Amino acid sequence: MNLFPSLLARLCATALPLTLCAACGEAPSDAFPGYAEGEYVRLSAPLAGTLTAVHLQRGDRVGAGAPAYVLEQASETAARQEAHSRVGRAEALLADVRKGARSDDMAALAAALREAEAAQALSQANLERERKLAHDKFISRARLEQSAALLAADRARVEQARARLRSAAASARSDQVAAAEKEVEAARAQLAQAQWKVDQKAQSTPVAGMVSDVAYRAGEWVPAGAAIATLLPPANVKARFFIPETALGTIRVGQGAVIACDGCAAPLKGRVTFIAPEAEYTSPLIYSKENRAALVFMVEAAPEPGQAALHPGQPLTVRTERP
Repeated sequence: MNLFPSLLARLCATALPLTLCAACGEAPSDAFPGYAEGEYVRLSAPLAGTLTAVHLQRGDRVGAGAPAYVLEQASETAARQEAHSRVGRAEALLADVRKGARSDDMAALAAALREAEAAQALSQANLERERKLAHDKFISRARLEQSAALLAADRARVEQARARLRSAAASARSDQVAAAEKEVEAARAQLAQAQWKVDQKAQSTPVAGMVSDVAYRAGEWVPAGAAIATLLPPANVKARFFIPETALGTIRVGQGAVIACDGCAAPLKGRVTFIAPEAEYTSPLIYSKENRAALVFMVEAAPEPGQAALHPGQPLTVRTERP
């Protein structure tokens, strides 16, 4: 039995090598076989946890922002509450530093100053009286020196009380206020970080599309970074086809393309978006002038919006338009 005709027909139905298909004479020189390729969006969380809820099912068509899944959040929620409490404490301390001493504290400091001033006046009077007694030889010189030392101590207490009153009456020093403000900033940053961790445990769909796969079920442990669900946005489906080296100079990025498929009511319009810089499939022979046509370059074309949807893996025939 001669297998060559069936083998040649099978080769003509595939993308490689295109030179054999051209020899079959079944397609024009500007029509190239290919297939639909999808670029998937994989939803994953940067934090590990037990999956508590999945809102997506395979085959669903969802819009952007739809609930996707929820991981357990007990630890992250507790950390957020702790950070929130720290923010409140830091803000209260900052407000207290800015307003200075309270009225009751000011009254107590003023009373302490009056007490110190009274003690100083008494010490001053005692010293004057003892100086006269010492002059008349009624008390010793040592007693007079002791009274003078007591007056000096009372004067120091008066200055100390006055300094405390001035400090309390004035607002907090700028360096104290700056330090309190930094504490508030640090607490707020910690709260933002805790909130981010909580948000990562409950994800929504970032784009609209069809749910291609759901890899985990509720109750399963999900490692950090693992894809829980996979979406295929309609705009991420493109045509991928292959051109021979001899046609490489006739195709440019942005050039129009007509995409035909089995079962399509009408060909789809598209644009060439990518041309591979290197050959993906090459002849095992040396690149001579005779076998140079065996080189094949991959080209991608994106269908224009609003047309029938392609399905990844679907065989296609792409015809490029003349620029």
